[in-house]
Amino acid sequence: MIVVMKAGSPEPEIARITEELESRGLSPEKIVGKHKVVLGVVGDTAELDPLQMQEISPWIEQVLRVEQQFKRASREYRHGEASEVVIPTPNGNIIIGEHRPLVVVAGPCSVENEEMIIETARRVKAAGAQFLRGGAYKPRTSPYAFQGHGESALALLAAAREATGLGIITEVMDSPDIDKIAEVADVIQVGARNMQNFSLLKKIGAQDKPVLLKRGMAATIEDWLMAAEYILAAGNPNVILCERGIRTFDRQYARNTLDLSVIPVLRSLTHLPIMIDPSHGTGRSEYVPSMAMAAIAGGTDSLMIEVHPNPAKALSDGPQSLTPDRFDSLMKELSVIGKAVGRWPEPAMATV
Repeated sequence: MIVVMKAGSPEPEIARITEELESRGLSPEKIVGKHKVVLGVVGDTAELDPLQMQEISPWIEQVLRVEQQFKRASREYRHGEASEVVIPTPNGNIIIGEHRPLVVVAGPCSVENEEMIIETARRVKAAGAQFLRGGAYKPRTSPYAFQGHGESALALLAAAREATGLGIITEVMDSPDIDKIAEVADVIQVGARNMQNFSLLKKIGAQDKPVLLKRGMAATIEDWLMAAEYILAAGNPNVILCERGIRTFDRQYARNTLDLSVIPVLRSLTHLPIMIDPSHGTGRSEYVPSMAMAAIAGGTDSLMIEVHPNPAKALSDGPQSLTPDRFDSLMKELSVIGKAVGRWPEPAMATV
């Protein structure tokens, strides 16, 4: 349920209504929009009559039910407004959102050594990326594949952050690692394989770093949004949804099927920002540029692209990684599409 306040509603009255709702065993959350304040109300509201609720105060404009199972993730919960995720980085605040310039995340699948990660960070920053991605802990299908260097790789990511000022995005696999990853990462990633690890989602939702939630390989859109709901319900409002391809019947020519239709679908269902990962989505570096351009034209808020200085020798996901030179040229190609749809960052970093 949402309680829409009239424009100009006084703060003491909003506080009084909040207390009234709490006295009824409900959990109201204040959401400040561009023009109005909305109180998102979670709890047992089945027996509440919206018309009677509206009589609590003359400052209440409307009381509406949220019909979706994913309450906090629903676009209705914010009365139709998109949310933005503000991410503090060494170079200032970067904002990911529907009405903001495109944000590009780039880097290798996994952190291999200090020279490699710092040099890659410098190259992707010079090309226009605002975040460095790199796995310290890597979930792999085979137990014999490279699993990442673990905690020692976090120090290498910190060194790359210090050298370039890029924000850091890296994945958490286990709850005990959350705190040490949060010391280095500006955004904590939940990978596709952990999308429905609900105990992990609750713990990640209880910390305050922004969260990048990748779609599971066989997850429906509702599954994905319900996973986001776990993080939001635990108290963290800063969730970014990342489409990285799903498993379908044809895996001969591409690693996954990149579902670009999620962009308009998610726009209608949720207020959360959207990222597209064409690297995992296709698994082939030659397909990444066209899918990245299509994602920008489709309205994505962010892109995640894998870049490695020597893909042929990468310890993981080499076939889908671009070289730094190819990433340079791709960013120039993407700028044409980005400028055409009014989403290309100039200057490269949005600040608040």
